[in-house]
Amino acid sequence: MKFLAVLCIIIFTIAFAYANHYGCYNNSPCGAGRICHTSKGSCNCIEISHCFDVTLESSKKSEWDFNGTHYAQYDALVHNHDLTTDISNIFIGVNSNIAAKDFTQIWNIRRTENGEFTLPYFQPAIERNTTFNFGFILTGYNEPNLAIYAVTY
Repeated sequence: MKFLAVLCIIIFTIAFAYANHYGCYNNSPCGAGRICHTSKGSCNCIEISHCFDVTLESSKKSEWDFNGTHYAQYDALVHNHDLTTDISNIFIGVNSNIAAKDFTQIWNIRRTENGEFTLPYFQPAIERNTTFNFGFILTGYNEPNLAIYAVTY
């Protein structure tokens, strides 16, 4: 039984690490720890640590138990640090151990069919040198790990 649990953890870790399927030109994925960064028609896969144009922060705002279920509320903030260009599209991934059923509420963001977050229809862009915030409530004790997969300026 322990072996099965360890195997599941390894599979989830590998799946999340390789979940970034966005890529440039020949469409080969950028892969884990990299962002598909498109600006002025030029696409590059860059290391997250070298991407200073956009940042993503998330924090747990509160947690509570109700009728035997644990809930936690999270806020997230995307900051467009670029001083000249708006972000026209962004895709944010969530670790694979967070299932769609775990989200009881999501606001100010759209969840795609494959479980990623992207700008809502009413938000066409994140303007230059501004922030965009969104939030969600999860059931259970799994902590969300959010990562920017792709950004287009």
